[in-house]
Amino acid sequence: MIIKDVKVYGEDKVFREGGIVIRDGRFTEIFESKIPEAEASEEVVDGGGCYAVPGLIDMHFHGCMGHDFCDGTKEAIEAIAKYEASIGVTAIAPATMTLPVEELERILAVAADYNRESHDGADLIGINMEGPFISAEKKGAQDERNIILCDEKVCRCFLRASEGLVKFVGIAPEKNEDAAEFIRRMKEEVHISLAHTNADYDTAKEAFDAGACHAVHLFNAMPAFAHRDPGVVGAVSDSPHVNAEIICDGVHIHPSMVRAAFKMMGTERMILISDSMRATGMPDGRYMLGGLEVDVAGNRATLTSNGALAGSATNLMDCMRTAVRDMEIPLEEAVACVTMNPARALGVYGVYGSISPGKKGDVVLLDKELRLKRVIHS
Repeated sequence: MIIKDVKVYGEDKVFREGGIVIRDGRFTEIFESKIPEAEASEEVVDGGGCYAVPGLIDMHFHGCMGHDFCDGTKEAIEAIAKYEASIGVTAIAPATMTLPVEELERILAVAADYNRESHDGADLIGINMEGPFISAEKKGAQDERNIILCDEKVCRCFLRASEGLVKFVGIAPEKNEDAAEFIRRMKEEVHISLAHTNADYDTAKEAFDAGACHAVHLFNAMPAFAHRDPGVVGAVSDSPHVNAEIICDGVHIHPSMVRAAFKMMGTERMILISDSMRATGMPDGRYMLGGLEVDVAGNRATLTSNGALAGSATNLMDCMRTAVRDMEIPLEEAVACVTMNPARALGVYGVYGSISPGKKGDVVLLDKELRLKRVIHS
């Protein structure tokens, strides 16, 4: 396939007019002027001046189209993957909920089995474990009955069950006296993130200094960022090796705080996520998330029991659009935060995350209004 007359997004975060050649499922050439000669029967796509960006990567979401990753079936994963690919998210790392250990192991084993087969839809490139080693005080939409303390044996059971698909394990370090030791022992086997935590600055900074490298949905399910008590957000800011997820659905975080986070952390550390649940792409109504009832109206999802936010009902492509249109994040920065940055965090930048020769030929065409025109998923 040859795609001509597009603005190609480069690894330097700059759009350049030109085109792309994809052969045998891989990018083989990026050209700026002379269009390469097409091979016999090769499709030539006229991009009509669209932006050409790498396939998006959502590294923290739960489901869509009535399905949840924690349904624990290959049919659910396949339906999720097809929807995600259809809206330009060509690689996924779904998140688990806080469920019983045995159930989580079964869900992870199903995902590993799914990944041994060929499927249409977005590539399953990882799993982001949001629980069960979290805090009841900041549980959000997680089920408190299934929260447990950090446990190396249990963590390794998760890694084995997933056959290496688990890339991140979230913890609340304030709940465990030996959290720093847990991190030091596990960090070579899996990335450790701070998730659903009520940690103060010192506790969070100790965890990051021990080797934790990621913060789950910055500002949400953690202490407020205050001038005398900066909490987890302050510890992230002071830890240059730590990446931060952020939900830009227009519900979870005020645009001013999104802009502040980008200024404080720098674009290279920010990762846009959707945190979408099964209602995404579905009508308003009542749905289930991790065994709890959730009411969805528009793009707002709240627990039926207490009105707390319960994930989002917005996909990652719409989150990127919201970041650009409503939050004044430059397009070049927003694209990096849904492509390059998550690919690097997941350890797959050699294959995904940029339009570069040799990488998987996943590309999304967007018009000047950021409307989706075409998804090429190799």
